[in-house]
Amino acid sequence: MTQANGDDLFDVVVIGAGVVGCAVARRFTLEGAKVLLVEKGTDILSGASKANSAILHTAFDAPTGSLEQACMQAGYEEYVSIADRLNLPILETGAVVAAWNDQENAALEQIEAQARANGVDDVRRLSKRELLEREPHIAQGVMGGLLVPREHVIDPWSAPLAYLTQAVANGAQTVFRAEVTAARRDANEWAIETTKGKFRASFVVNCAGLWGDVVERLFLGSASFEIRPRKGQFVVFDKSASAFIRTILLPVPTERTKGVVITRTAFGNVLVGPTAEEQEDRVHAGVDKKALMDLVAKAAELVPALGNVPVTAVYAGLRPASEKKEYRVLADSERGFITLGGIRSTGLTGALGLAQHAFKLYGASAFRHAPVAAPVWPCMPNIAEHRERDWERAGDNEIVCHCELVTRREIEAALSSTLPPSDLGGLKRRTRACMGRCQGFYCSARIAEITADLLETSLAVGTTS
Repeated sequence: MTQANGDDLFDVVVIGAGVVGCAVARRFTLEGAKVLLVEKGTDILSGASKANSAILHTAFDAPTGSLEQACMQAGYEEYVSIADRLNLPILETGAVVAAWNDQENAALEQIEAQARANGVDDVRRLSKRELLEREPHIAQGVMGGLLVPREHVIDPWSAPLAYLTQAVANGAQTVFRAEVTAARRDANEWAIETTKGKFRASFVVNCAGLWGDVVERLFLGSASFEIRPRKGQFVVFDKSASAFIRTILLPVPTERTKGVVITRTAFGNVLVGPTAEEQEDRVHAGVDKKALMDLVAKAAELVPALGNVPVTAVYAGLRPASEKKEYRVLADSERGFITLGGIRSTGLTGALGLAQHAFKLYGASAFRHAPVAAPVWPCMPNIAEHRERDWERAGDNEIVCHCELVTRREIEAALSSTLPPSDLGGLKRRTRACMGRCQGFYCSARIAEITADLLETSLAVGTTS
């Protein structure tokens, strides 16, 4: 990995290595800008982006005409167009907005109208009989639904890793453990002080997620929005649960939340969540027994067979919600600063579209670069269950993690990659090691041996997120 030099003048410094920051670094690099990505955490996805429902959204229910709708649909289109070249998976599931009472059934008409207004013309209503034929294991009380055929499931960690890997392979630089502490604009240049040194940039793109308003205030003296963290808790059912659901099961949304989703994952499990809980703490996202039991109960209510399937894991994440529902984008061309803030649950889909939008805003400031003529397209390792895994290939495939069938070769490849993990959490997101039924009980000692002296944070004290 190329290390940043404090004497260099970068065209763009991107702050934050969540999914949006990784996508922005990729877009600007491919467009020919000299890019530095600065992250306060030890690895990519150290913040909000590591915990989400991993759905590739069509924006069928996004506010019509909004920036969110435009970025989601642009992001969806770009993801589909580059997935094969980067070896990123798409688990084609489709989604159904299911109605369970008369009020929800009546609301489907408006949801369908909004979808068509948003250009998602392949939606169609399903009768109770049609829905039960498609999903025979869901509760008999369902009244009908709206099928959204192009809502699919992706790998939520390999995608941003691919974006930043491609950026670095084409010249971008990165610095981690680098919290921004001060910034000063002199003439046409930013002087940025971090805990890892000082850096210079002509332009800054703020993708700091849960700290986006803090970063904007640090650079501009005030913030145009306020982050109000929203915690979402999730339950992960054992892989055997995937036999009971094949379509993403969406609720009829409320004014406050999209509600609890039941979906397969790219890794063979079934995911239920999230909750939506406001809190002030921007760092800690703890789980609590009652909320998790409520999620399990809700899952069993809608898909009764799930009541007999064990839970493999639980986790919680914070979404960088703000005081308004829409994306909070600010462009100050005079001072060379863009904020992409308030990006909540749709960020995984919208990231590539947001990156396109940010570059358009940047281009409006009269910066001109020559796009990379022959960009490098790295082939990402696959950890999705529905595609060929490394353990199935020829060679010496020592299985290190038996729950997730992770090989030593996969672990060693991650450790020697362009963007190697710095702690156990990063290794888990790159390989799935320690994320199965035993949650590392059997394999952690072997992983400690393999990773000895190769992780900045030792396995013994590494994050388990």
